[in-house]
Amino acid sequence: MHKTPDIKFKRLTEISPDLLLWQMNDARVTAHLPLKTGIWNHKSISDFIAKKETCWHRDGLGHQAIFDGNTYLGWGGFQKEGNEWDFGLVLSPTAFGYGLNLTQKFLKQARKDARIPYVTFLLPPSRRKLSALRKLGAVDIGTITYDGQEFRKFKIETK
Repeated sequence: MHKTPDIKFKRLTEISPDLLLWQMNDARVTAHLPLKTGIWNHKSISDFIAKKETCWHRDGLGHQAIFDGNTYLGWGGFQKEGNEWDFGLVLSPTAFGYGLNLTQKFLKQARKDARIPYVTFLLPPSRRKLSALRKLGAVDIGTITYDGQEFRKFKIETK
């Protein structure tokens, strides 16, 4: 397991779009992103960042870039979906071992935020290793269809 002593968060608008371009076109990443279609270019990245910024302006919370020191790990955070706060974490290939530690950090933030009584997770069927999620107390609440794709939905109480 990786140590994460110097985790920093930045808004997606504060990082080089090339970091996202590299990450979001890597087959090891996109294997678990059924909603991502095709090769992304600078316009795709710009549209993605604008969509995530809309969430920040609307809800006061959203996805952000994650760093260990100066090393880009990926992006993640909370996004409001209807009345629920959904947690997403998309790591770059060099950071795949950071998932549990980062999820714990984000859940700690959620527990301090009165707006978030629980967190949901949508995982594609390609994600088969779920023991870490279960260790965090996640409960499988079924299969849903989101944007035409099937996901397994999990929930973790934060209050």
